[in-house]
Amino acid sequence: MRICLDISPAVHRRAGLGRYAQELTEALLYLDKENEYVAFYNGPRGVVPQPPLDRLPRLTVGLSNKPWRMSILLAHHLGLNLDRLFPGVDLLHSTDHLLPPLRRVRTVFTVHDLVFLFFPEYHLPLNRWYLTLMMPRFIRRADAVITVSECSRRDLVRLYRLDQARIHVIYEGIDDHFRPVEDREVLAAVRRQYGLPDGFILYVGTIEPRKNLTTLLKAYQTLKGQGLESKLVIVGKKGWLYQDFFRRLRELGLEGQVIFPGYVPDDDLPAIYSAAQVFAFPSLYEGFGLPPLEAMACGAPVVCSNTSSLPEVVGDAAILVNPRDVGEIVAAIERVIADSTLRDAMRAKGIAQAAKFSWERAARETLEVYANVQGV
Repeated sequence: MRICLDISPAVHRRAGLGRYAQELTEALLYLDKENEYVAFYNGPRGVVPQPPLDRLPRLTVGLSNKPWRMSILLAHHLGLNLDRLFPGVDLLHSTDHLLPPLRRVRTVFTVHDLVFLFFPEYHLPLNRWYLTLMMPRFIRRADAVITVSECSRRDLVRLYRLDQARIHVIYEGIDDHFRPVEDREVLAAVRRQYGLPDGFILYVGTIEPRKNLTTLLKAYQTLKGQGLESKLVIVGKKGWLYQDFFRRLRELGLEGQVIFPGYVPDDDLPAIYSAAQVFAFPSLYEGFGLPPLEAMACGAPVVCSNTSSLPEVVGDAAILVNPRDVGEIVAAIERVIADSTLRDAMRAKGIAQAAKFSWERAARETLEVYANVQGV
């Protein structure tokens, strides 16, 4: 087969979707020596993928980012097909919640989450409108649908009445470099580089309302009032609608107590995870949830939400809490920090749980979907 992978999220560094596109593509290229791969990504020619994706031949359709979205919308509504834009391609795998209408080319469509339906107030209006209108068309047009969790599969069946036989649950993986860092010099260097204290509570992810960080701030304020000396470290870029979070930070008087390293390269994340006393992830909804898995792989005790896909990802290795209950979050963090025996047990369980997930396994299962779609 000649397989075209839409790696747009990886090229544009789009957090979770970008990690999925990058890591899955790398694993497919490593494992699969029989099929031919080409890459598609929207955007201007000056944008270049990270290695090794930069070695993939690029299929160019001559459209920049925003016109591409609207071209897909118009083509669907006018009953057109865009096969001519994918010459010689047998199968297209869309990783970006965008699927062009194709007739001769087989299609696989990955659905990461349906957050735009569950929390529409946390989505930009234009993006929410687009996904609400087009998602039903995408999933019904695709020859096969991949979801990254059982939670997302259930959501698709319930909300779109999709045939379960067309949905394949393939968990995301975790890169091998996410492992405990015990070298004191490496840990000290990372602390110096990012201004990290000896003891800290860690969050990694985008700063946006769905991540529920204002509730984490309230929990941290309570912990400070109880005498906790640890700082709160929030690693990640500003996402959409982040302004309310920083307003609450000021109102709670926590500006000097919360550290913002900003975006941190993947190479430095394992040491930061390893140095944390506890990793807190109070997100309201996740299609999968890579940060808790990365934290566990690095030996950090994890406190996370008991909602959406997170319980199936962390298993019994984390302490699960109601993300809207400040008291539960406070009690869980306090318990982990105070109990070294518990931390050791959670560390061992977390490493074992994270070992169940790999990009190689995800790639093998994805190849099976490709073969089924093509009738191979």
